[in-house]
Amino acid sequence: MIVVGYNGFTRSAELFAKLYGATGVDRHQLIGHDASAALVVDGEVVAAVEEERLSRAKKTSDFPVHAIRWCLGQAGIGLDDVDVFAFPWRFAPEVMDRTVRDIADGGMPVVAKFDQISRAGELYTGMLGRAAVHADFMTRMDYPLDPNRLALVPHHTAHLMCGAYVAGVRDAAFLISDGRAETRSAVMGELRGGVMRVFEQGSVGMDDSLAMVYGKITRYLGFVPNNDEYKVMGLAAYAPPPTRNPLLVNAVRMDEDGSYRIFVPGGKEAYYSFFDTLFEGDPEKREDLEFRVKVAGFAQHMVEAVTAHQVRVLGAATELDTLLFEGGLALNCVAGTKMLRRSPFAAMEVGFGASDPGVSIGAAVHVAGLPKRPDAHRTPYLGPAYDDTEILSALAEHEDDVEWVELDAAQLTDRTVELLTGKKVVAWFQGRMEYGPRALGNRSILADPRFPDIKDIINLRVKHREPFRPFAPVVLASEAPRLFDLGKKTASPYMTFVFPVRAEYRDRIPGACHVDGTARVQTVDDAANPELADLLRAFSASTGVPCLLNTSFNVAGEPIVCSPRDALRCFLKTEIDQLVMGRFMVAKRDGAFLGAPPTD
Repeated sequence: MIVVGYNGFTRSAELFAKLYGATGVDRHQLIGHDASAALVVDGEVVAAVEEERLSRAKKTSDFPVHAIRWCLGQAGIGLDDVDVFAFPWRFAPEVMDRTVRDIADGGMPVVAKFDQISRAGELYTGMLGRAAVHADFMTRMDYPLDPNRLALVPHHTAHLMCGAYVAGVRDAAFLISDGRAETRSAVMGELRGGVMRVFEQGSVGMDDSLAMVYGKITRYLGFVPNNDEYKVMGLAAYAPPPTRNPLLVNAVRMDEDGSYRIFVPGGKEAYYSFFDTLFEGDPEKREDLEFRVKVAGFAQHMVEAVTAHQVRVLGAATELDTLLFEGGLALNCVAGTKMLRRSPFAAMEVGFGASDPGVSIGAAVHVAGLPKRPDAHRTPYLGPAYDDTEILSALAEHEDDVEWVELDAAQLTDRTVELLTGKKVVAWFQGRMEYGPRALGNRSILADPRFPDIKDIINLRVKHREPFRPFAPVVLASEAPRLFDLGKKTASPYMTFVFPVRAEYRDRIPGACHVDGTARVQTVDDAANPELADLLRAFSASTGVPCLLNTSFNVAGEPIVCSPRDALRCFLKTEIDQLVMGRFMVAKRDGAFLGAPPTD
């Protein structure tokens, strides 16, 4: 069976801007963001790519024409060969009936109710309804799709199936916490034999979305909601644990069944005023770093307290000992790691597609069915790769700006280690592109974590981003327990968990150690990424430290690079010292050429 899963709407940006003012800083407050496509053949994901990596429009919600075409081309098949196209949203008529009833039963004035119903109707007929989804596909793909070949999959089901596939499990408890799905923002339950069962307890409606409140605080602090929440998480590490959190007193009520209520106003002016009162803030204070740190600490503590509450209830309701945590809030790896440590679960998994890129995979897996014999070693390297001819063609286009040399694998590794230990910042471009929001070693920027100021160098000279932002270490899986306190985890291959750096290593890898003594770790072995594992072994042999600093190969505001041309454009407009692309060592012509193999 061949299934294509895809996410994205042609009219999402247009309609959400027109109907709900989702423009400017609120441009990602819409449905269909992180557009993508995935191809499943006989139960296995063989290709997946986010539309942004091909179109170069970050977090685009557009219909993923390029992503679908690339997936099909990767497998050498056409649209006629696909049995089902799976879409990870199901706004069925009964969902919209409930939406209309909720509006009608609300406490708004009648005129406001008519306005809301009118906007919901335009959104449904123009974008969300089955007929609109079907028409969108046929128009953008220029293909007469039989409606029976289009399957609409509930959004949270798609999240869960992606997580289960990546983790290689058919039986697990689950918690899905998202900004929004069709009607709910969070659900919990069990997966048994690959079949999902949602518990009645613990379900949370969209109006009480924890992720949306975190997004409002993200905006209040001057960042972009539904995009920059990780900045708030990073800032929070600078705050001491709160003795009293006003959010938990005045904005959140946790109920015994694992659900919760949120009491934060909806409109921007209203919630800015609410937060100013709550945090004793004003427009001037919001620019102050100390104030922002304090508020970020409250927001992070709120998420940790609420998710821990959910997991306590879930743990008491199931005897299954593995927890799947999926949805956008699962990328809050600080909260997730603390949640696991304090929970009754023996194991917890957060996949490389935990946020909305994963729903394309999950929708396709749901239609195809989880494999009967799960494989726990799923690869995130599902995107485009480029051969020597394509790399050389891109290099030739920039021959006035760069020079390069071809090296064998051993020379390339040795020279890269020499550069890194010389305090050089190296871009590393190898193999198939990784899927999801994290750079996992094939489109990465690498550096030596032993230098205390390396974070400042990369933040200011390369990434052009805030100086408080931390960087993650990538470490050989066999050596990770020596450097980090992994707790219940034995590996962290997708950079979705945060661990304390062991005391004896904090001074040895200061560049990869956040202000609170933790690090968001990626573990690597030969099965997952042999090129990166070889580099780590060579670096360890040279320095005695088996890890490197790893961050995404891009600059602020742009998607991670995908093609050799993307890589060269990024390389040339930053202060990255050297680019390793396939078998080629690349340097800028205006700098010292460092590509020749070492001589005796």
